[in-house]
Amino acid sequence: MKITSIETFSRGPLLAVVRVRTDDGHEGWGQTAPYYADVSTGMLHSYVAPFFIGKDPWDWEALVDAFTSKSHKVYGSVLWRALCGIDSAIYDLLAKSVQRPVYQLLGGTVRTSIPVYGSSMSRKTTPEAEAERMLALRESHGFEAFKLRIGNVMGRDTDVWPGRSRSMIATVREMLGSDVVLHADANGGYSAPEAIRVGRILEDNGYGHFEEPCAYTDLESTAHVADVLDIPVAAGEQETSLPQFHRMIRTRTVDIIQPDIGYVGGLARARKVLQMAEAAGLTAAPHSANPSMIQVFNLHLAASQPSASGYQEWGIEEFPYFQGIYSPMPQVENGHVQMTTAPGWGVEILPEFLKAADHAITDKPSTR
Repeated sequence: MKITSIETFSRGPLLAVVRVRTDDGHEGWGQTAPYYADVSTGMLHSYVAPFFIGKDPWDWEALVDAFTSKSHKVYGSVLWRALCGIDSAIYDLLAKSVQRPVYQLLGGTVRTSIPVYGSSMSRKTTPEAEAERMLALRESHGFEAFKLRIGNVMGRDTDVWPGRSRSMIATVREMLGSDVVLHADANGGYSAPEAIRVGRILEDNGYGHFEEPCAYTDLESTAHVADVLDIPVAAGEQETSLPQFHRMIRTRTVDIIQPDIGYVGGLARARKVLQMAEAAGLTAAPHSANPSMIQVFNLHLAASQPSASGYQEWGIEEFPYFQGIYSPMPQVENGHVQMTTAPGWGVEILPEFLKAADHAITDKPSTR
């Protein structure tokens, strides 16, 4: 089995689906990291895809290691965003070739029912409106856990409007009651002193974890906050380097590690992060906040890895841009998603999406 072509099907700058085909007629589907997909597909076709043409996909993890060593001059976010598209398509291809779901290729079945928390992406809602929609989702889908947004993205101790975050923390807890698990995500919005002050408020209101309290570039402040607070601190979605993940885990920078499959380079590399977490006794909760295919990939990773033992992220926003790509969409019932037993990812790419998408193909090996 040899890889003969790697194609992208793009919907504007936000999303690109990838197809990998082999010389014996197999094919698999994946996706680059969402957002800046136009940049990712440029990297994919100009540099990443040619390396894998003519290679045996059953050597995938060894190929990724070799590619990583070769790519020291272009090492960074865009490289891994592009690689994720090929990596995820390879796992779909291999799993379908043996009529197995992907999670069985990632280590086997650890769990078939994945508990998820409803993840809000909004900083525009009032505390009352946020609580009301969470109550509605609890009624309709049985969510037992939610995450809300506080502070401003990389906000240097600012708020969307004065007092919003403190009101959000207390109001949502009061309206949802004590039996609902609540998390809070600051998206790197605070300095260490302010993060500690906000963290104490979260503790007083019984929150489950505090995500990205400080800038993702400032691991020292994040580690200090995690050391001072009792509430578990989570981070890692922006990281792309496996050695950096190893340092975060080894030094206990955080209590919960959160790689994003799209940003870290796909399943092969994300699984290594979750295995590091398992060896260190840490919990992993891979990042996924929209209904693109990354959400499906996360389910398979969580189904196969012991460290993904808690609630996993599940975006609750509509995001029409990510609709109409694949079917069936996984459904939340009683706060859980049940794993498919269908081969590969267990989804099909919709013909209507492919017909309307911008198409590009690489079918020649690298000459670099």
